[in-house]
Amino acid sequence: MAREKERKIYVVGHKNPDTDSICSAIVYAALKTKLTGQTHEPRRAGQLNEETQFVLEHFGVKVPKLLSDLREQVKDLELKEVEGLKDSVSIRTAWEKMREFNIHTLPVTRNGKLEGVITLGDIARTYMEVYDSTIISKARTQYRNIARAVEGEVLTGNEHSYLLNGKVAIAASSRILMSDFISKDDLVIMGDRKDAQQCAVDMEASCMVVCQNAPVSEEIIRQAEEKQIVIIRTHHDTFTAAQHINQSIPVKYFMTRNNLVTFNMKDYVDDVKEVMARKRFRDFPIIDGKGRFVGLLSRRRLLNVRKKQVILVDHNEKSQAVEGIEEADVLEIIDHHRLSSIETMGPVFFRNQPVGCTATIIYQMYQEAGLTPDPTNAALLCAAIISDTLMFRSPTCTKMDENTARKLAEIAGIEIEPLAQEMFNAGSNLKGKSAEEICFLDFKQFTVNDTVFGVGQVNSMSADELKEIREIVEPHLEKARTGHGLNMIFFMLTNIITESSELLCCGPEAREKILTAFDLPDDTDAIMLRGVVSRKKQLVPTLVGALQQ
Repeated sequence: MAREKERKIYVVGHKNPDTDSICSAIVYAALKTKLTGQTHEPRRAGQLNEETQFVLEHFGVKVPKLLSDLREQVKDLELKEVEGLKDSVSIRTAWEKMREFNIHTLPVTRNGKLEGVITLGDIARTYMEVYDSTIISKARTQYRNIARAVEGEVLTGNEHSYLLNGKVAIAASSRILMSDFISKDDLVIMGDRKDAQQCAVDMEASCMVVCQNAPVSEEIIRQAEEKQIVIIRTHHDTFTAAQHINQSIPVKYFMTRNNLVTFNMKDYVDDVKEVMARKRFRDFPIIDGKGRFVGLLSRRRLLNVRKKQVILVDHNEKSQAVEGIEEADVLEIIDHHRLSSIETMGPVFFRNQPVGCTATIIYQMYQEAGLTPDPTNAALLCAAIISDTLMFRSPTCTKMDENTARKLAEIAGIEIEPLAQEMFNAGSNLKGKSAEEICFLDFKQFTVNDTVFGVGQVNSMSADELKEIREIVEPHLEKARTGHGLNMIFFMLTNIITESSELLCCGPEAREKILTAFDLPDDTDAIMLRGVVSRKKQLVPTLVGALQQ
């Protein structure tokens, strides 16, 4: 049977996520799930900054799982769900299951862990290869497997015990000759001859297979019980019984144990295809992160791979998107930034409004659906607007943003000013973080012609704290620039109280471009941009204009 998992649609923001990116993803996923009935799961594309962590903890919301790559993975495929066999099961039972489910490979498991695989080819070789008459005992075959293989019943003896010694013999000769080739612990196949049955008992055979439902006397059964001999009676003739007995051998004797080619649920389909191309197996076992067998994957099922479905919020730039976005099925984009570089294979619902925060758009969509977000989701949206607009101080903030935030605060039962104070304090508390971590906490990358640059930003209500951050970050900028393959890096130290930003520059012509863009004197020491607090609306557009000239 194929195992088809419920199709999830991921709702995710940009790399180096901010509060708007995370909160909008969470709340929009809730709205879409409610409206469609299909599971929409919020995800994050990177590590949370301190401010966002504070918001989620403050309102008791679980941090979304990380979505690091949108390429198709094994977990996105339909797998053959097959129950694992115990290694003591007979090859006949394995063959019957293969025929029942029309498959060529079966997993052999113990406590859910994969021990090996048995294939139709393995079973075929048991017939084609020549084995001596001791193979049944060498394989430590259980008597109940023998009984099932010959479709017989156990008249006496312990069917759960094993044939450990001796060979398989057919009692087709006289008693005298039988005495010469039958030894203690042998398995003897016979018919209705009482002398042959008695000889097998006298020679202390371990098992007697009586064919064609021949009668077995009470005396023979009594003697067999005393000597712990297993008696199996079958309707088959001796030729057929002898042929079927080999089918009783446990799969562990023929299964493949070593050098198994397996895949993990998190493996990417492209990588799986490469391995499959070099192997000639029909089916490949799939295991989960704990090493437990999950199912089988065949080449044919790779043809039915389905792209991951995703909704993007708070961005529409490929450089800011989760890896593998070009291989995903983008269903929607909800954003408030400039149009950029995301390309889709088909039509897409794209909503982009000139407001200060994606959360403002999400609340509009709730209203349009005739719904009101619950207090927790309302609080998240409100926090997102506070963050993106610097509590309505940013030039990106519109009257709609402020009105929306105040309405959401009423629904959530919170006060905006105290919440903003706590959020900004948490966001600027970077104790224990490295220069690299601070650089990329809130960082976005842009491309203009052949120039690739990045802009990071830290907001604080304390000038002293911004000074400390500058001392940590500034010496690291060159290393960050070269390490991430950027032509230029700019870092905004934004003072929320004074509504200004000190700008750190790194890279060839980076300083010159900023001085030109903002028409500052060449002898400017520290670059202080009065009234500039928005990366999106003030810094980046001005810088892009200078780079395009």
